[in-house]
Amino acid sequence: MFKLTPTARLLLHVANFMAIGFILLPLVAVLFASIQSEKALQANTRSVVPIEVTLDNFTVILSKGQQKGRIFEQATYLPDNIKSFYTAVMNSTVVAISVTVLTLLFGALSAYTIARQRYRWTLFLLQANIVARFVPVIVLMIPLYIVMRSLGQLNSLTGVIVAETGFLLPYAILILAPYFDSIPVELEEAARMDGCTRFGAFLRVVLPLAAPALAACGVVVFIVSWHELLIPLILNARPDFMTLPVVIASLVGDMFVFFSLMMAICLLALLPTVILVALLQKYVVEGLAAGAVKG
Repeated sequence: MFKLTPTARLLLHVANFMAIGFILLPLVAVLFASIQSEKALQANTRSVVPIEVTLDNFTVILSKGQQKGRIFEQATYLPDNIKSFYTAVMNSTVVAISVTVLTLLFGALSAYTIARQRYRWTLFLLQANIVARFVPVIVLMIPLYIVMRSLGQLNSLTGVIVAETGFLLPYAILILAPYFDSIPVELEEAARMDGCTRFGAFLRVVLPLAAPALAACGVVVFIVSWHELLIPLILNARPDFMTLPVVIASLVGDMFVFFSLMMAICLLALLPTVILVALLQKYVVEGLAAGAVKG
């Protein structure tokens, strides 16, 4: 086995820390901006350390603008969408959970078919999934809008759920198919000899063994759906159906840009996904790597 020299190992550690710092640096900027007033934030844009610390931005958001705090006492204008914060959180939760469940359901069935049924059309399906990811999502927004309008699904969470599930399904298939292929067929054959149907063997044998891959895929799908901006922005125009990314984008107006409030909402919006990844980190790493290792 190839062994690294101490110098090479040190260089790898330095490169690793630099990569982690590069990833976390924007989050540090978001944190510093969220604990400052808008006036202080824009007074010195080159300052690295915050010149003041306040939690008034979070007070305004969590109270839906009813408690302005010290830095907003004299404010004559606050964005109306701040009042929709809790509604947006609920909408994002409903959409993300629904999309995750539907994507795992249909993705697992499709991936299992590709892994076990060696037909020509299954290979074509896998290739079509790969090719579909090369198409930028923005190119499909006008056709998507027309289709959803004809189905009467504009300004509804159902339309967003259906659209996001369709766009994320190829990702789920590409993640799950190699893992299903790595599970020994003999286990299913033994289950079928004991009286299980193919679908029964899939439910009782394959899915429990594929739990790490399902967890990893579920986390990825949930994160992408939770932070999706374009599809909810195109399909929904009413505040009652806005998700968190749309509310954040609405803080950029023609006359005002609320950077401090925007950064505070960004931090609040990151909490669910950070907690989810922290709780399922072991399964995420195992699920994403196992297919390649076992295959």
